[in-house]
Amino acid sequence: MSKNLFDDFNQVSAKQWKQKIQFDLKGADYNETLIWHINEDIAVKPFYHADDFSKYPEVTHKETKGWKICQSIFVTDARKANSKAIHAIKRGAESIKFIIPDDTHSTLDLIQNINLKLTPIYLELQFLSEVFVKNIGKSINNEKIQIEIDIIENLAKTGNWFKNIKDDFQKLESVIKETNSITINTSTYQNGGATIVQQLAYALAHANEYLNYFKTNNQKIQTLKTTFNVAVGTNYFFEIAKLRALRQLWNILSSEYNINSNCYITVTPTKRNKTLYDYTTNILRTTTECMSAILGGADTIYNLAYDTIYHKDNEFGERIARNQLLILKHESYFNIVNNASDGSYYIESLTNQLAEKALSIFKNIEANGGFLHQLKAGTIQRKIKESALKEQQQFDSGTEVLLGTNKHPNVNDKMKDELELYPFVKSKTRKTLIEPIIEKRLAETLEQERLKKE
Repeated sequence: MSKNLFDDFNQVSAKQWKQKIQFDLKGADYNETLIWHINEDIAVKPFYHADDFSKYPEVTHKETKGWKICQSIFVTDARKANSKAIHAIKRGAESIKFIIPDDTHSTLDLIQNINLKLTPIYLELQFLSEVFVKNIGKSINNEKIQIEIDIIENLAKTGNWFKNIKDDFQKLESVIKETNSITINTSTYQNGGATIVQQLAYALAHANEYLNYFKTNNQKIQTLKTTFNVAVGTNYFFEIAKLRALRQLWNILSSEYNINSNCYITVTPTKRNKTLYDYTTNILRTTTECMSAILGGADTIYNLAYDTIYHKDNEFGERIARNQLLILKHESYFNIVNNASDGSYYIESLTNQLAEKALSIFKNIEANGGFLHQLKAGTIQRKIKESALKEQQQFDSGTEVLLGTNKHPNVNDKMKDELELYPFVKSKTRKTLIEPIIEKRLAETLEQERLKKE
């Protein structure tokens, strides 16, 4: 077809669209009726137009490598974890993340009979040992294995360093020399209740602490693989924009340090909106969250099982979680179109606004001593608690809706006999260097009240 069909239509400006909408509102106020505000202090308009941009949004035509379906496995026994990984790979997992709690587990046992050329392996270490990492390098010389250690995330989550700040950074420096990579785990901020803007700002400030350490200690790093572990919620378009904004912000920060580093983003759904009662709705939530991750440009996605908050390892739940991603990839064709959200005026506008607001907060953090200083002072924790409290109040009042929990609950649903794991925040008195960031689900108080009445 040689003729462009759009040539038959006159262009309509944003002003003309708004005038037409105001006419159809028949006297109702445009701003009060159609513009809504979210916790990120962003006004969402009823429509977005090319006139909103001084230049058209850039469309990236480069081919992407696609996204990987990942299976996350907590290691209590290396051989059993290996068997579980092989089982998952046969049933659709394209990469494996082993979460290793201590240095007693054999990495060789974990990867036995796994083709590392086809299946990337992530080792998330919940301890800090340069010896352990060096031994991996000696026995397994393969770029398909990614070591993930984040000493700042450990501080924020537990309230303590592994040992102390000096020792932790020195050991991490040895690890980075061995792996040429760093990991920034931001999921704690999301699960703790931080807004999207805060998550982005804290991710950037978090990463900057590492880059600034290298610069201060005259460590010349020109290339660096940087992995951001991110949790996504159900604010569909905003979560798409969040991941896109994260890449923009990282490009700005890394260029300031003259580091050639593209950020690699691994994503998992948030736990914050997951529920104990009417738990099958968790499948719907994780599906849309995974869709946001895909359209936002995630490199790897590991889904949450619908029963992850109250069941121990459950093969059925994990299979359903894996199959959700398989359906999105192979039946919904989410792996066919590259950069599907490029050029969307709405998403481009959200991306720019989120990035600008996050950059402003980041600059404020740096001007007031940096991320670690503000963690020690409790400023970051206070800001997250304020955001979490606001969201909790919205949930309690019914403004924030979780179907099956605070709206249309099934009063006959019983869960007391199903609990294999304690699904609520655990209180444990211990001495900490700073106040830890507490991850808490919105429905916890309501669920505890329901359990008492069973």
